[in-house]
Amino acid sequence: MAAVARVYKKITYEQPLNEKMRTFLRLELLFLQVQHNLEGDSEWNSRAMLTSLIEILNVCSRTDFKTELLRELERHGAMLARLEQVPEVDQDRLRELLSEVDTLIDRLHATSGQFGQSLRSNDFICSIRQRSSIPGGLCDFDLPMYHYWLQRPAKERLDDVRQWLSPIDPMWLSIELILRLTRESAAATAEVAVAGFFQRSLDQNITCQLVCVTVPARLLYYPEISGSKHRFTVRFLAPVTDGRTVQSVDDVKFWLTCCMS
Repeated sequence: MAAVARVYKKITYEQPLNEKMRTFLRLELLFLQVQHNLEGDSEWNSRAMLTSLIEILNVCSRTDFKTELLRELERHGAMLARLEQVPEVDQDRLRELLSEVDTLIDRLHATSGQFGQSLRSNDFICSIRQRSSIPGGLCDFDLPMYHYWLQRPAKERLDDVRQWLSPIDPMWLSIELILRLTRESAAATAEVAVAGFFQRSLDQNITCQLVCVTVPARLLYYPEISGSKHRFTVRFLAPVTDGRTVQSVDDVKFWLTCCMS
């Protein structure tokens, strides 16, 4: 009888090594939460969508955020353009990526003012945003207009949310592409954390953006990653609900990806 290969689920833990990448990952999480709740039609889905949308506005409130996003897209575009001279590269795929980068750059240039400026001047959004910082501040008696909106038919609420998301859609697509290119910029290598500890120094001539540690889901430890532009460390810890966290005494095998682009 032929042997049957077992496929085990894996978990990837990511650690950004600069503020720019931290911001992009936070925004990715918030946009994914919005997308997930767009598939539901309950009042609670709508509440979760609005909460995530307001957090998106808070994260990208800096006046220079669009400039930073454009600079990052242009940097990736220049790196991709250099690959046109490499014969081994899939040129069709490369042209698709370059076209995607150029399209998003054009869309960002066409966006006037800060991201979400129209939402910041929307009285309905502003009232929810102001109360959202107060624990339990979104109760029905605090915001009767919000309560009224939540009782509208699901289609009307979803149409409103899609309209509110439309001005910041280029930002989400840009972040999605940047993170995809970053994650695909390096191949994983097999490593061992001796007694649950691993450390590596980084090449000062190449900026590492993101460290990814992948482990089998059945592993009894989780990695705690910390780092800077000079080096990073990985410690494998046992999950606990009380008491002190304990580091593994066993050697732990894992896959490491250092995303340099």
